[in-house]
Amino acid sequence: MDAANTDRLVIVGGGPAALSAARGYRACGGAGEIRLISDDRARPYDRPPLSKEYLRGETTAESLPMEPAEFYDEQRVTVDLDRTVATIHPGDRYVVLGDGERLDYRTCVLATGAAPRRLPVPGADHPGVLVLRSLDDARALRAAAGRAGTAVIIGSGFIGCEAAASLAGRGLRVTVVSSEEVPHAARLGPEVGRRIAGWLREQGVDVIGGAEVIAVADGRRVELDGRPPVAADLILMATGVSPRTEPAATAGIVLRDGRIPVDERMRTQVPGILAAGDVTLARNAAAGRHLAVEHWGEAVAMGEIAGVTAAGGGARWDRAPGFWSTIGHRTCKYAAWGDGFDTVRVAEHGDGAFTAWYGREGVTVGVLTHGADDDYDRGRALVERHAPLPRR
Repeated sequence: MDAANTDRLVIVGGGPAALSAARGYRACGGAGEIRLISDDRARPYDRPPLSKEYLRGETTAESLPMEPAEFYDEQRVTVDLDRTVATIHPGDRYVVLGDGERLDYRTCVLATGAAPRRLPVPGADHPGVLVLRSLDDARALRAAAGRAGTAVIIGSGFIGCEAAASLAGRGLRVTVVSSEEVPHAARLGPEVGRRIAGWLREQGVDVIGGAEVIAVADGRRVELDGRPPVAADLILMATGVSPRTEPAATAGIVLRDGRIPVDERMRTQVPGILAAGDVTLARNAAAGRHLAVEHWGEAVAMGEIAGVTAAGGGARWDRAPGFWSTIGHRTCKYAAWGDGFDTVRVAEHGDGAFTAWYGREGVTVGVLTHGADDDYDRGRALVERHAPLPRR
């Protein structure tokens, strides 16, 4: 290792976990050089607006950076854009970039995130079939929306639902095609899923549930098993993501359930290597088990913990994961361990507001609210305390 760089922190990734690791490291007194290696073409930016305000044309790319340019100079963070890490050598503690440059490190944080997953069907890789993860993806989607009159969204996850409502708000005729009978049936239960489907229909979105996509023809027509095809000017595939674990594999990290296992301080089993964000299967100290989480806020939280750990601090992940999602003019707030429930109790509050309580063996494991912020705050605390499931 180069003696001049024994304190270097190398962060692999360009999203919220990566930036948060740099912040956490400096805030905890970390004094070494920071090199952030990102294959994106822009410094870390807010991604939640990509499916909402940015897609609707209400904001610009210039409003998205998570930090101004001065931050990187002031905090002594060198950002290498449009570059990749080819291999990691944990024995001698160095990484080799795609162009051959070698960087020694004391600590390496893997914050490589996840990539959009396309369905394994004919035509899914057609250039006209879009995905939404990066700013470049969002630019392409927004440009396509400006030329389109109709759109099909394949998938009914939160990105798919948010984008569908946003495109409908732009005046497009939008259809959501999903293998689930109603959106989020597996994650949130059918009753909440029916409500979300209703929100989409309020926005003018058609929802075709329980449909299996068997092919995409010419980037313009979605073929369904046993149902008529759906044609559109624009097709967005929002069918989940796959963790980007390639750099971890070169370091000899043994994956678990396709992710990098880490403890509550974001430490992998390999000395000197931490990981944070979507790519991890992280142990939550309050849950007492490892969780797979793909929420923006959790990427920020995990990244900060990784940075603090790299600087010698003692932070740990011990909050219940959660996120907010805005579909049209409605926002739902969710906090949960996210790894299963056997009971859902829905409490009505009037004017469309409601709370869904999720339980497993009588214990509160999640809460989702719309128009009931007090229940959201209370529910998160109940989840973290493993409290009994509320009656209503």
